[in-house]
Amino acid sequence: MKYDVENRRIWFKGEILNVNDAKINILAPTSQFGLNVFEGIPCYWNDEEKQLYAFRLDDHYERLLKSARLLQLDCKYTKEDFTKALVDVVKANEYDENLSVRQTLFVDEFGSWGSEGPVEMFVAPIPRGRTSAEYNKKGLNCCVTSWRRISDENLSPRIKCGANYINSRVGQREALRNGYDTCIFLNEVGKVAEGPGSCFFIVKNKEIITPKLTDSVLESITRDTILKIAINEGYKVTERTIDRTELYTCDEAFLCGSAMEITPVLSIDKYGINNCEIGTITSDIHLRYLDVVSGINKDYMSWLTPIYDK
Repeated sequence: MKYDVENRRIWFKGEILNVNDAKINILAPTSQFGLNVFEGIPCYWNDEEKQLYAFRLDDHYERLLKSARLLQLDCKYTKEDFTKALVDVVKANEYDENLSVRQTLFVDEFGSWGSEGPVEMFVAPIPRGRTSAEYNKKGLNCCVTSWRRISDENLSPRIKCGANYINSRVGQREALRNGYDTCIFLNEVGKVAEGPGSCFFIVKNKEIITPKLTDSVLESITRDTILKIAINEGYKVTERTIDRTELYTCDEAFLCGSAMEITPVLSIDKYGINNCEIGTITSDIHLRYLDVVSGINKDYMSWLTPIYDK
């Protein structure tokens, strides 16, 4: 790493700048209304190969463009632009460690919440150890929040936009206020949805279960990765609606996301899960996931984009 975190370089409107020199108009729609869409892209260092791999870039960029389309943003950037910006800024920082990269399209200059543009972009990498606290814990004590998850009928969780995360915020703040690490949302009909910025899985009788995408769940790339890995490893996997009481009787549970990876849930509403210990299936899936994203498991190399030229 060439620069300390407080002075790291980011890609901003076509230039690579010190993060402190990147400025946005205070009256821009992204500042006033959270009018932006973004991706959190994980990158993993393979020390044996001295290579940094970005994980499932094309899938992240497909979702980014889909989010921009659903919000009707006039995006001038292409997938090739996205990739070049990410590679250039990571190289500029000379990172040789695991990263989380925030890549954001935002509506700049003067405008309102109804503006389509102008759309600009920033790309900001950060070492994974410097991300939020809940993303660096070995296990989580959760509550079911009293707030309901947004749905496709009001503010679709399918759109990965800044404004949507206020829903995650109110649930997370409630959890922290009441002494928990994080929360689990129910959807508008009272069925299990997901965590704040993370998808949710349970294990029952060795079956890996996760809510359906139509249960007010983000179309998560990490969720999809886990499903594919688990199926390939011979696990029974089911996508179905989950009742609240199943949270208290499951054998294992975990939250997952690009920043969180796979983090075990130790308790929910003070009901201990697996005696408040990490489950064997959760641990196995997590280890297999790490082998995939870091390029150790060569069966999934099509998901990896190398950053450094060899």
